[in-house]
Amino acid sequence: MLITRLVLAADRFRQWSIAQFVLLLLTILKLSPADMAINFMDRVARWIGPKTGRHKLTLINLRNAFPEKSDAEIEAIALESWGNMGRLAAEYVFLDQLFDFDPARAEPGRVEVSGIPLFLELRDNPRPFIVFTAHSGNFEMLPVAGSAFGLDVTVLFRPPNNPYLADRVFEFRKERMGNLVPSHAGSSFALARQLERGGGVGVLVDQKFRKGLKTKFFAQDVQTNPLLAKLVRQFNCEVYPARCIRLPGNRFRLELEPAVEIPRRADGSVDVTATAQMLNDKVESWVREYPGQWLWYHDRWHIKRSL
Repeated sequence: MLITRLVLAADRFRQWSIAQFVLLLLTILKLSPADMAINFMDRVARWIGPKTGRHKLTLINLRNAFPEKSDAEIEAIALESWGNMGRLAAEYVFLDQLFDFDPARAEPGRVEVSGIPLFLELRDNPRPFIVFTAHSGNFEMLPVAGSAFGLDVTVLFRPPNNPYLADRVFEFRKERMGNLVPSHAGSSFALARQLERGGGVGVLVDQKFRKGLKTKFFAQDVQTNPLLAKLVRQFNCEVYPARCIRLPGNRFRLELEPAVEIPRRADGSVDVTATAQMLNDKVESWVREYPGQWLWYHDRWHIKRSL
């Protein structure tokens, strides 16, 4: 028992120490001008990323996804992806400052928005709906935009594994992104209650899900979470794709696309597997357009099992 308590205490101290270091780094970044901090973290991540074990996984994922690309092209995408990660870290502490969209402004700011009529229509005609996105660009800006447009959206998010960081991240996000539901065993019920009340739900659909449906992503086998399809089947709600695209000069474009057509069986019921595949196809089209803005170090295809 004593040994167990000591091991647990050591692990708690390790996680606490990591959290303090990360929070200190973010505090230091906050003292710098936004552009300087973002560009600095881009360079740091491009230097550190290739030196980590995840870089090997990144290159394997890229070669499997783009067999037609040369080694030089693959390496360039990998470096851009690491830079994207560094930018995400810096942008996290500047979200309030970065999201400057104002439809009344004559000159464009950092953020431009495509699909404004859809935002306003969803706001002015409340009904259950789902918005899905992927880990591309600065995906954290999408719920900020929803909150800015006055949408009633509950966002499903995965908290950090570090419990000390998780609490701080949750409080930070809650102030800027509206209703949040941490991803856990009971999160689907919270999302269902939101749709039942006539509100909206936001979900990321490109995460690894060990007990998911067998589907394809970049022509490779993956398991996809059936949650979105099951919610559509239960509430017959509209589903909207949304994404964030990085633009030159530390600028962003947020896109809310028209509602997608949900695959259905002959009897009219939602085809859950086909819907999951449709989500993968949409995300794949986004990633192919801007491959360096996706998180390629993510083990979407369970590659680490064979490394």
